[in-house]
Amino acid sequence: MISQFKGIFFTHSLPKIPNFPYLKAFSSSSSPVKMEPKDPAQTLLLLSGKSNEENDVAKVLKDKNTLQLHKNGEQVDVVLHSELKTTFENDAFRIEEYFKSLSTRRFGRLLIYSPKLSSTHDVISQNNSDLPVGTVCVADVQLKGRGRSSNVWQSPKGCLLFSFSIQMEDGRVVPHVQYVVCLAMTEAIKAVCLEKGTPHLDVRIKWPNDLYLGCLKVGGILSTSVYRSKKFYVSAGVGLNVGNETPTTCLNSVLKRVNPLSRELKREDIVAAFFNKFENLYDVFSEQGFQALEELYYRTWLHSGQRVIVQERSDDQDQCVENVVTIQGLASSGYLLGITDDGQMCELHPDGNSFDFFKGLIKRKMS
Repeated sequence: MISQFKGIFFTHSLPKIPNFPYLKAFSSSSSPVKMEPKDPAQTLLLLSGKSNEENDVAKVLKDKNTLQLHKNGEQVDVVLHSELKTTFENDAFRIEEYFKSLSTRRFGRLLIYSPKLSSTHDVISQNNSDLPVGTVCVADVQLKGRGRSSNVWQSPKGCLLFSFSIQMEDGRVVPHVQYVVCLAMTEAIKAVCLEKGTPHLDVRIKWPNDLYLGCLKVGGILSTSVYRSKKFYVSAGVGLNVGNETPTTCLNSVLKRVNPLSRELKREDIVAAFFNKFENLYDVFSEQGFQALEELYYRTWLHSGQRVIVQERSDDQDQCVENVVTIQGLASSGYLLGITDDGQMCELHPDGNSFDFFKGLIKRKMS
């Protein structure tokens, strides 16, 4: 029998973490993109496809005025990439470079790009049922980026910001999608570093949906879903600090500290590599389940063998019962699976809790 710990307090001893003395936070500034919607109150959405097939879909979306952000109170100005008359500044997302590196069959082939919008996640989630599977929305700047539990995600220039659509029928495996996304991103970063000849960046997964480099967070994943017409419409969002040195650090800052002559990583290369990796991992996940990916996942996450002290409040909240638990992996439900010193298996749930791995505690968030 597996016990379940909810609304719990954790303290724990940390496993050894690689030392990154060069990880520091820096301030940065950048100039705005020139192209803006005709009406300043509108949000520009630029549609582009990898092939003629996706470009035809983009034209239909534009002609039917399908894309909307009514829940945000935003009006959208939809433009086809083939009809674009104006160029963007050099630091804008380069669509041609992205498609040049993309080699997928489904994911990432239809692109919605905006220099500035409220949230890429809102574009996908509010239009998911009208979009082909794998449609991606990329932005240079987000005004209302968010993470899990309504946390705010800071989204300055230089940060890779994108969300994409997935459709699933088995609701039991939907919670595992965020783990596949995390894994695909770590694999993509490895692949791009190898291809570009840069030093290896050991980006690791902090359960359930954060990406860390050393002791600093450099990325996060948000996955939401709605059930409609016997399908789960999943919206998966990623924020990764590629060129923005605040609020923590970014991949390029770390590369420069390791080797000042290193080439900078580009957002276009990383998101293309992500979809190249994700499509293969997602196929394995869909056909064989997450168990087929667990070995690779556990090599990338931070928690194998981690011992935690579970402080569970009694029903009257007056006493605290402590149990030492060793993390074993993930349960079939997607929660953390642990074992107590007396051999009892238990699930550790993040309900209302904040897993602060590097400070050594999980504590209940106060309302």
